[in-house]
Amino acid sequence: MSIARTICLGFIAVIFIGTLLLTLPFTTAEGNWNDPITALFTATSAVCVTGLAVVDTGTYFSFWGQLIILLLIQVGGLGYMTTNTFLLFLIRNKFDFRQKIAIQESFDRPFLQGSKNLLTSIVATTIIFELTGFFLLLPLFSEQSHSIWLALFHSISAWNNAGFSLFSNSLMDYRSSLIANLVIPFLIIFGGLGYQAIFEIFIWLRQQFDRIILKKSQEIFVFSLNSKIVTNTTVILLILGTIAFFLTDFSNKEVLGDLPLKERLLGAWFQSVTTRTAGFNTIDISKMTDAGLFITIAFMVIGASPSGTGGGLKTTTLRILINATISTLQGKTNVIIYKRRVPVNLILKALGVLCAFFTLLTIVTALIAITDPDLSFIQILFEVCSAFATVGLSTGITGSLSALGKLIIVVTMYMGRVGILIVINTIVRESHPSTIQYPEENLLVG
Repeated sequence: MSIARTICLGFIAVIFIGTLLLTLPFTTAEGNWNDPITALFTATSAVCVTGLAVVDTGTYFSFWGQLIILLLIQVGGLGYMTTNTFLLFLIRNKFDFRQKIAIQESFDRPFLQGSKNLLTSIVATTIIFELTGFFLLLPLFSEQSHSIWLALFHSISAWNNAGFSLFSNSLMDYRSSLIANLVIPFLIIFGGLGYQAIFEIFIWLRQQFDRIILKKSQEIFVFSLNSKIVTNTTVILLILGTIAFFLTDFSNKEVLGDLPLKERLLGAWFQSVTTRTAGFNTIDISKMTDAGLFITIAFMVIGASPSGTGGGLKTTTLRILINATISTLQGKTNVIIYKRRVPVNLILKALGVLCAFFTLLTIVTALIAITDPDLSFIQILFEVCSAFATVGLSTGITGSLSALGKLIIVVTMYMGRVGILIVINTIVRESHPSTIQYPEENLLVG
């Protein structure tokens, strides 16, 4: 049983347990047995931190149902192997070699030392950010009768980039609130940034504090290439997304057109943040222009960053592909990013992810078009991209999908969360190193 197979089967096991629990009568508001497909879809969406829902989470499920969904979101956000290893560590207070390897592969850590400290730091970071979000969101829901539960639920959902909301229209009622437009994006951005980047930012801030405030001499901290790419690409995408959404729906009266300038800017900003992974919305997605929907699809496909709580192609994959294209156009044989040469195996992996991603998108889009022929192409493509990139935004067609269509989306969400390459790796036998070297020959490309 390889680590890849363990991860895949682990997520299936968590989804199965969540489905069983959500079918029980005490999880629904009416106290009836839940529809198995609804339970399966909701459990998968929660574990895969997607946020797509076939029912209204706030009214359909009871408090216990919502609590189960929140626990599934937490397990899915941390990852099966991280959660499982942490629980075993609490019980036995030690790791075995296999669990260290699992942590190494889950977070691309090149060495085994410090696995326990890494795991503890990840869990501590998660708790700190979620509690911070909880306290900051309390004033936003203070007028609600269950403000504490609303603040906790939305804080955990935002940090894990899940997009589940207890309001039927997500956060549209809070589109003019600065708290909603700053705290929720703050949690989404850092949740999707990745733990490595967060740790390095913390170390840098601590060194700056020691150097400036305490007047201690400190060595200059050098960010890793991963953190440089992640933070730089994220900032660029946030700025470009805000401008793009502001322009495409500026005159659309059903989205931003009738709003004051401040709310237009906040709406475009929030959409830019949430589109790549989170699934919350402060504007009506179904009323967006085709240009706005297409830009949303593009940003959903890009997604968050590695080791974060979001999905998609990842920011690092995007940068490798862009820089590889630039190097090809310039006639260079190496891909250079921030004065560092990118290994060939990473370029091949990025190309593999891209090809697998769009192959699955094509297949799933075609299948949904067959099972639900009444839906428009842009609606189907939007829904599939949202599911595979584990975003959770929808034009409102999720609940109206056929039973077979919902099951296809369930599989798509699962593959998007686990990772298409990991899924393929569990099916295809591992290749052994070969001593055979084949002759090289050119061919026409492009």
